[in-house]
Amino acid sequence: MVLEEKARIMRETSDPIDAGVEDPEDVDAEEVEAKDQADTLAKDIDHIKALKIEEDKIRRHYRRIQEVKRALKKRIVKNI
Repeated sequence: MVLEEKARIMRETSDPIDAGVEDPEDVDAEEVEAKDQADTLAKDIDHIKALKIEEDKIRRHYRRIQEVKRALKKRIVKNI
């Protein structure tokens, strides 16, 4: 199923010359409104900001885990 989906995507986004189109006028380009593209760009930027916040939370959590791990290692070495 994944290979079929990959083939479908490749057909849709393939180079027109590879598809056999000789004249550039024959290629149907997808026209997008500028405001729609700006909205998409704004959403992408917002998503990056949200991912950065999540990454910071994960890093803080990871630091806490490392601190606990170090403390446990010291305790194990001390008790040996």
